[in-house]
Amino acid sequence: MTKARQRRLRCTARLKEVMGGHFSALAKASKTGSAPIAWCTSVGPAEILRALGFEVYFPENHGAALGASRMANRVMPRAHAMGYSQEICSYLTSDIGAHLAGVTPLAKAGLESIPKADVLVFSTNQCRDVREWFEYYGREWSVPVLGITAPRSVDQVEQAIVDDVTFQMEALIPPLESIAGTSMDSARLSEVVKLSRECSDLWKRCLQTAQTIPSPLTFFDGTIQMGPAVVLRGSAEATAYYRVLLEELQERVAGGVAAVEGEKYRLFWDGMPIWGKLSDNSTLLAEMKTCVVASTYCNSWIFDALDASDPLPSMARASLELFIARSEGAKQWVLEEMIEAFQVDGLVFHDSRTCPNNSNARYGMPARLQKKTGVPVLVIDGDLNDLRCYSDEQARTNFEGFIEQIADSKAFRSRVES
Repeated sequence: MTKARQRRLRCTARLKEVMGGHFSALAKASKTGSAPIAWCTSVGPAEILRALGFEVYFPENHGAALGASRMANRVMPRAHAMGYSQEICSYLTSDIGAHLAGVTPLAKAGLESIPKADVLVFSTNQCRDVREWFEYYGREWSVPVLGITAPRSVDQVEQAIVDDVTFQMEALIPPLESIAGTSMDSARLSEVVKLSRECSDLWKRCLQTAQTIPSPLTFFDGTIQMGPAVVLRGSAEATAYYRVLLEELQERVAGGVAAVEGEKYRLFWDGMPIWGKLSDNSTLLAEMKTCVVASTYCNSWIFDALDASDPLPSMARASLELFIARSEGAKQWVLEEMIEAFQVDGLVFHDSRTCPNNSNARYGMPARLQKKTGVPVLVIDGDLNDLRCYSDEQARTNFEGFIEQIADSKAFRSRVES
């Protein structure tokens, strides 16, 4: 097998500066009290918090860092010993375990520990686990836990559902104003939503460059590059970063520069990353001249509904349109569209053991998609953080067999067409 050749993005150095600035601001607020700190779920109402002057912390980002650093498996047993099941979200058990152990990979970014919250704000549009996660810290620190109970498995995003979530967002504002010690400025909220929409649009354009053959971007790049879209949505820093990233990706497209040298096969990744195996899987697939060009995961921070002229209702609609919150039928339609747009040769479904809400291989979706589109499908077992659920040997065998299947299928189609 040939040596892997993967081109690194120049702007990654700038990414480190941008993310470092976010963590520095949290560290300052934590040490000096210069601003109140709010925890927020990754696709929760961050715009409200930012408009009220909170420094906003996203614990899923910490969970991913625990997984990527492979610290997760060392600390999860502490949460399990408290009665948190091994079957629930391993972000949750990793984070609580790390808190109990007094360790964090964010120490490299200047945070000696996770920042203590003045308030914790969740939305259940992803799963119920986020509420249980935040309520642990609410009890631990005796601070308020506020949230939005959003519907799941949404088919059509109907106005009645949007109205319900909008009402819940409106109800958050008075207690948050009391905690922040300031009143909501409607113009400031509109400005934050405007910046969030700009960030979303730029991130979407970055991801869409991978529709080009060869692709200038891989899914593995995307899981890193999405950092500002996750933790700095609603800020000028995020939009500025994505302008730089987009320019570099467009340069690659214009020059025909591939993220994976000699790209021959194009895959789509559904579900969560396997954080502790990002580099290994990226290298393995690059060796097979295979580029993972798109994913449902990286698209989770695209919010087409956001509208600065109608902040709260548009935020509510955007939160309900998330792929993870949709019905099987709605999800299948999205996947069919992406298969065509990104011209993929195969689909990989990651069945993440502790994240059933973002694992779409459990209700017949792979078989239906393969029958409908004719695109080969592979389901791999694993987890976002718990590496006990993942086998390197099995994954290598599965990927190698899958690429051989795709190669044979493409060769057959080429003979038929000629």
